Amino acid sequence: MPGPRRLARLALAAWTLAAWLGAPAPAAAQSTITIRTQDNVPLAATLYEPSQRPGPGVVLVHMHLRTRRDWEAVGGRLASNGIAALAIDLRGHGDSGAGRFDTTSFTGALADVRAAIRYLMVRRDLVNGRIGVAGASVGANLAVLEAADDPVVRSLALLSPGMDYRGLRIEAAVRAYGSRPALVVASAEDYYAVRSARQIAGLGPGTREFQQLEIAGHGTVMLERRPDLVDALVDWFRRTLL
Repeated sequence: MPGPRRLARLALAAWTLAAWLGAPAPAAAQSTITIRTQDNVPLAATLYEPSQRPGPGVVLVHMHLRTRRDWEAVGGRLASNGIAALAIDLRGHGDSGAGRFDTTSFTGALADVRAAIRYLMVRRDLVNGRIGVAGASVGANLAVLEAADDPVVRSLALLSPGMDYRGLRIEAAVRAYGSRPALVVASAEDYYAVRSARQIAGLGPGTREFQQLEIAGHGTVMLERRPDLVDALVDWFRRTLL
């Protein structure tokens, strides 16, 4: 039978191991920055930086009439898992007050997504060139359209996309996105988003994963009603970017 000192050492080792296993991931460094688009519109953004770098980077694009703050949980969790995240306020939204957001076609906001991707690409101290984009509602359509023309985007996560969102038609873009992976998520009662998500999942030769939730709402509202979706998004980008 072990003596008292041996028992004490074993107890300390067990406690240390339990504490290490149960310890939360290190908090992500978070900062507010301003980036500029090619047409010289200043965009407010939040940058979530992992402690280990360089690694992949993910751009987070909110839905119409919302802000980058919808992505706070996702951004922090991505950074805690070794992935830098950049959440932007699209022009005319949140703290990006300058710039006209064309609610007829929304096409001007493509420059916003492009600027965010370019920012991460030039931050070679932070990002290794592997880029993903997550978008919600109109942000999902913007993500697809930009990724179709930009081979640096290696992975997409689309919350409640629409095949045609006020002129942002994405069928051709989904096909042009090719064999790169895409996760598509929609809630069952959000009929148009579900129908669109199924179409997207069936297009193209690449990995297309479709997740249907129940009574979860639209776009980033799903993150509030289904916190497990945050885990699913982090897992997706870990699998496709790391």
